[in-house]
Amino acid sequence: MTVHEPGLGRYYEDFVVGDVYQHPLGRTISEADNTWFTLLTMNTNQNHFNAHFAGRAPVGKIIVNSGLTVAIVLGISVIDVSQTALMNLGWDEIKLTHPVFLGDTLYAESIVVDKRESGSRPYAGIVTCRTRGLNQDGDEVMSWRRTVMVYRRDAPHDKNYFPRAKTGPLTT
Repeated sequence: MTVHEPGLGRYYEDFVVGDVYQHPLGRTISEADNTWFTLLTMNTNQNHFNAHFAGRAPVGKIIVNSGLTVAIVLGISVIDVSQTALMNLGWDEIKLTHPVFLGDTLYAESIVVDKRESGSRPYAGIVTCRTRGLNQDGDEVMSWRRTVMVYRRDAPHDKNYFPRAKTGPLTT
């Protein structure tokens, strides 16, 4: 097994079954993040935005909306798992194993569990990873299996997209 230090993006050829990626960015969840996401998604469960109401529940305080925590952990994993993806193919076995609270910082790591070449797109391969989110104390807060289609290194689709300046190259 190889543990990879933080980096930016991987192509199909870079993935090795059994390799672990410790994703380089963490994200602290604020009250504004949670309230905005909860209201934006029309989630009316008051445990996510009403401190008085949530204080009477068994946990005793606001619980971060699990949709937000999934989105954040997913986003944290993009740099290593799907920076070069052309599409997500699915998530399986999503488990929410520990509550997340306002002020918690989330981290994520992924292990490659499968890879295969695409039968329909010769410029891509299919990679499956198990990803888990951790809070600042090392508690696993969630996990899932995610399958993505990623470009091969020689795929032309993600190359040469940066525009050329009409005024010419940047100079000193």
